[in-house]
Amino acid sequence: MPFFKPQTKSLPASVLKDLKTQKTGLRHTVYSVCGNNYTGEWLENKKHGKGIQVWKKTGALYDGEWKYGKRDGYGTYSVQVPGSKEYTMKYSGEWKNGKKHGFGKYFYNSSTIYEGEWNEDQRSGLGSMYYENGDMYKGEWVNDKEHGQGIIRFSNGNWYEGSWRDGKKNGDGKFYYSDKSQLYVGYWVDGAAKYGTLGEFGTDKSPPKYQFPKLNLLDMELVLREAKSAYQVEEHQEEKK
Repeated sequence: MPFFKPQTKSLPASVLKDLKTQKTGLRHTVYSVCGNNYTGEWLENKKHGKGIQVWKKTGALYDGEWKYGKRDGYGTYSVQVPGSKEYTMKYSGEWKNGKKHGFGKYFYNSSTIYEGEWNEDQRSGLGSMYYENGDMYKGEWVNDKEHGQGIIRFSNGNWYEGSWRDGKKNGDGKFYYSDKSQLYVGYWVDGAAKYGTLGEFGTDKSPPKYQFPKLNLLDMELVLREAKSAYQVEEHQEEKK
């Protein structure tokens, strides 16, 4: 009985050439036309997996995870120190679709640092901001600004805790003057206190530095409620203009 060898169809040369040039799996450094270079994993001609990208123009470096050509997962972003070959880290944390997204730590400089949640390259969620002058804010963020409930502690020992909106103290809050053992409880609008009460705190251990004269109001809470109501009406009228 004659034996016939099955014929195998060979792919066209153009298809074979295309398959050979497809970047998939682990590869050595690949240079782009503009001078950028990438070393790492690929999938279907796109950076996918773990890899290192270096941008020639800015000297920036990303070392971390990729997904279909974009930074996605955990990674660090560093910039080159001017006049040297050394790098300083700017961001370490989570990424999504090429942007800072999730939890991460960003270094504005060596002493100004944000650590917390991100949403599409903006500080959003819970986070702590450490400033160069020693101040520190811890609380909620929306669209890269303090927004919601938060506490800011100043380098001089005073602190504010309460509501924030668009990066400023807005709403009900408390301001502690630690050097005077005084506490202001009131209502803020765009960073300015509009009304409230100033009293003492921490007097159980030692007498305050500045004593308050005793004032007797028939109904202090009623006075504050009326002031708050009047101001909210004024705010509402301003918004209508």
